[in-house]
Amino acid sequence: MRRITARSVTTPLFTSKTASLAGSARPLFGIVSAADKVVPKDGLVTVEVYRWSADEKEKPYIQSYKLDVNNCAPMVLDALLKIKNEQDPTLSFRRSCREGICGSCAMNIDGTNTLACLKPVAESVTNGKIKIYPLPHLPVVRDLVPDLSNFYEQHKSIQPYLQVDDHAALGSSKTEQLQTREDRKKLDGLYECILCACCSTSCPSYWWAGNENKYLGPAILLQAYRWIADSRDQHTNQRLRALAKEDMKVYACHTIMNCTKVCPKGLNPALAVAKVKKATLELDVQQKKQALAH
Repeated sequence: MRRITARSVTTPLFTSKTASLAGSARPLFGIVSAADKVVPKDGLVTVEVYRWSADEKEKPYIQSYKLDVNNCAPMVLDALLKIKNEQDPTLSFRRSCREGICGSCAMNIDGTNTLACLKPVAESVTNGKIKIYPLPHLPVVRDLVPDLSNFYEQHKSIQPYLQVDDHAALGSSKTEQLQTREDRKKLDGLYECILCACCSTSCPSYWWAGNENKYLGPAILLQAYRWIADSRDQHTNQRLRALAKEDMKVYACHTIMNCTKVCPKGLNPALAVAKVKKATLELDVQQKKQALAH
């Protein structure tokens, strides 16, 4: 598999028949004006898509497609489907719900990680072009399909399910695990995460440490806090100790805020990470006080 790295989207490493993989979708140091973001009057735009066949002997390249967006449904996912159905059936990408619920169609569009089903074509055009890459800094399975295996393993590691001290009693219980409305409200902004990985793959700390399984990244830490904040869960301290066991799991976060900026669900992963940091420190202080008392 190939990995899209910072270098691969800023330095011309190779050329192909159609384009070189050089430059991010937005100028790194330039300013995009409102005039640059206008769809041409005739509706014809060039859709530039990262392609790789999964053959290790073959280099990735950028393929260009001409598309009349006036005769296309409004979202970037619609544009990709139209290209696949009418121009190139070999183009590969993930998609499922089309409504921003499943997170399958996460990709980098016009320089920003987002969901193709929620990103309007009209907002994605810069100078008559739409540039589409896979999520950055992940191995690529094929074309726009990233390998999320490590991401899902990290999610598994936080044990994302309700834990109690007496599982037998919970299993035999005939009543629901109730919460007050106030406790339920604490989960707002957490349970809505769809694990699309847009936030984690926009985070420089995750680029450098996430794939080595050191830093869990904003998406997984938000998911971890969702269970830490749940009043029904009885393993809060165990969860916090597991996160604090290795500094890099949580504290590799430098509060860059890319995660919050790109979240297609409008969540605030950076705030959740900050709350995890605070909770681990409070537990550490509490444990040291108890040790001194004895």
